[in-house]
Amino acid sequence: MSQEETPASAAPQTPQEGSSSSSSGTQGTSQSSSSSGTLSSMDTLPTQDLPSIPEDQEPGEPSPQPWGRLFSLAKGFPNCDCVKNEYWFGRDPSCDYSFAKLNLAETDLYKQYSKKHFRIFREPGTCSVTYIEDQSANGTFINGKIIGKGRKLPLAHVAEIALSLPQNKVFVFSDLMDDHQSEYPQELRDKYIISKQLGSGACGEVKLAFERVTCNKVAIKIINKRRFMADVLPENQNKPFNVETEVEILKKVDHPCLIKIIDFFEGEDFYIVLELMEGGELFDKVVPPARLSEATCKLYFYQMLLAVQYLHEHGIIHRDLKLENVLLASREENCLIKITDFGQSKILGETSLMKTLCGTPDYLAPEVQNFAGTVGYGRSVDCWSLGVILFMCLSGYPPFSSKNTRLSLREQIARGDYFYCAEIWQHVSKEAFDLVQKLLVVDPQKRFKIEEALEHPWLQDENMKRTFQRLIPQTQDSVLTPEPPTLLPRSRKRRLAEQEEAGPSKVQKAN
Repeated sequence: MSQEETPASAAPQTPQEGSSSSSSGTQGTSQSSSSSGTLSSMDTLPTQDLPSIPEDQEPGEPSPQPWGRLFSLAKGFPNCDCVKNEYWFGRDPSCDYSFAKLNLAETDLYKQYSKKHFRIFREPGTCSVTYIEDQSANGTFINGKIIGKGRKLPLAHVAEIALSLPQNKVFVFSDLMDDHQSEYPQELRDKYIISKQLGSGACGEVKLAFERVTCNKVAIKIINKRRFMADVLPENQNKPFNVETEVEILKKVDHPCLIKIIDFFEGEDFYIVLELMEGGELFDKVVPPARLSEATCKLYFYQMLLAVQYLHEHGIIHRDLKLENVLLASREENCLIKITDFGQSKILGETSLMKTLCGTPDYLAPEVQNFAGTVGYGRSVDCWSLGVILFMCLSGYPPFSSKNTRLSLREQIARGDYFYCAEIWQHVSKEAFDLVQKLLVVDPQKRFKIEEALEHPWLQDENMKRTFQRLIPQTQDSVLTPEPPTLLPRSRKRRLAEQEEAGPSKVQKAN
């Protein structure tokens, strides 16, 4: 799912929102893992657990219900339940929400926060309208736009509040008096508060959500049931089909480099709850002419291979591998990656998937173009797509492009005629390019399989593998690693050595 489509990987961002907390005052959230789902590109950091700021309350009185809630989007800032009609935020200890009490002094931006930075309030007689007023010297921003000192603006549901800099997002506001959740199934609303859109695509959209009990962020993939049924029913009219059953099967998929499916709900649409990745999509790091360092490429690609190997061993062909469907756990260079949107053909049906694939043909294997449905090809399509991903990560540009006037995109892919820019590839090792060549082979029988790619000399890097092991969450009991490498036939070894010696020298054709 692409960023401006969407996140596996996301459309113009609308404001976010979060999960509920029954106590009044401020409450911290703890974060796990992001996108999907998608799922999404996030500019936030995990929040920390901090004690709540209690409201004065007579013994025996029922807890006052908040009319609004500020969910934390930045480390060190706990959530804030709005029960009173006015709240002041700033460094001054007299503020209702005092930054001085939050151990923020070590952050670079702390000194830029004003003693009384902003206030949120509801005017008497207009309790249905919430306002935010900027009182800062360095600015308060709503959805990226500055308010202006002394000015007030209505504070809409899921509006993002940033302090001092538009990218320094601290809160997302949730209007708890607004029945904005009514469009979702009651069962889903009981567990999650649905927030902003992270992205959209041919199969639906992905939204940020907060688990009510824990305040943990998740991604919810919403699949348009009407469009889905129109696509799926014709091809399944002679056999039973149950989306929930297929999702339950995919929920059992368990690998550190695959997005975890958490839950499933059905209403007017289908709702798949996924773990959220905070680092966004790999797509955002490889926007031409940007490219990754070879060391980072190696770390990410090794994880992709392990994830796809696991899927193949469990009878799942991804069929839609692309940069948008590779999500990053954090914004650190060395981080865990997770692949999303696997098993789409099981959930969405072959017809829907083919429409998606044909809409983004850049990663399509040559054999896919020769079949009307996805049943005509096998695991090797994933290997081709991985070759395209590796090519782009190493070079910063796509191997096949519709901008090439010499051949159509379809012809380029059919011939394996990818564009080779010597000036760029001279900075890439021969071993790395050799692996790209062996994956972008037109004949699926001759194309490198996942196991062969894992055995390739470029990936025999023990430091990289140790880095990967350290990135795996501590809760992971065991690490899924490939089987010990088998010896390649002598003739293949000789060919590999000869090709490494020769190196890239011209426009390559994979055949």
